Amino acid sequence: MEREERLEALAAFLKGKRAKIHPHMVGLPEGTRRRTPGLRREEVAQLANVSTTWYTWLEQGREIKVSDTVLDSVSNALQLNTDERNYLYALAVDNGSRSLSIQQKEITIPPSLNKILQELQFCPTIVTDRRCNIVGWNKAASHVFVEFEHIPSEERNLIEVVFARKELRALATNWEHFVKGFLAIFRTYYGHYVADPWYARFIKKMERTYPDFIRLWNQSEVHSAPELQIEFRHSKAGKMFFNLTSLQVHGEDDLRCSVYTPIEDTDTETKIKRLFDL
Repeated sequence: MEREERLEALAAFLKGKRAKIHPHMVGLPEGTRRRTPGLRREEVAQLANVSTTWYTWLEQGREIKVSDTVLDSVSNALQLNTDERNYLYALAVDNGSRSLSIQQKEITIPPSLNKILQELQFCPTIVTDRRCNIVGWNKAASHVFVEFEHIPSEERNLIEVVFARKELRALATNWEHFVKGFLAIFRTYYGHYVADPWYARFIKKMERTYPDFIRLWNQSEVHSAPELQIEFRHSKAGKMFFNLTSLQVHGEDDLRCSVYTPIEDTDTETKIKRLFDL
């Protein structure tokens, strides 16, 4: 990530988090004449015990000196979770390593992981890499989502697929909720791999191609493993209910399994079994 892009990402993140915190959440009076949602910059500065000028410069993406202590104070003021703190630190601290390029290699699913995929017979499961490229899936995932094998490999990016494919937009009852979970994971990678310019290029491509991407991207949280309950309306099976669990696969390839487990006391698993027979 280039310096300018890194600071732009930092500015957008801080503004987004500030807008989501209302004064009463941090013990401040609501007051009057509040023209924008959330806290004012001076209120964040007060809570973080820093000068308003310094925080304003930080939020404007200026190149200023920061320390872990001050970033801890800002994190506390904005009520950041662990993943969000790590994201803030990655963008705010220029440690010099960002000039190094991170090479992406072709991913091969190890036999042990492929075995797990197949054993999760009635749990739609997708395996992605650190760029959210889909590198593995099971039959249940093809039946419930789309036939990934028919999507060219260069277009098989999970973030782009959920925006590009009309059937996925129609599948999720609350599509935006569905997408935000993946965007939260993607933002975690974005902050972690700050040396890889691919992320900035991909985000710009998504902004140009999908008008609603930037709005949802700016609203998304930062979470390495969100757990969600999701309702689908499948074109053939009808209503289906899943718990989404995101599992990190230890290893140099930084793979992730997104497992959709049918919720108990629903007929979701039965419907998946019927899809196998169609």
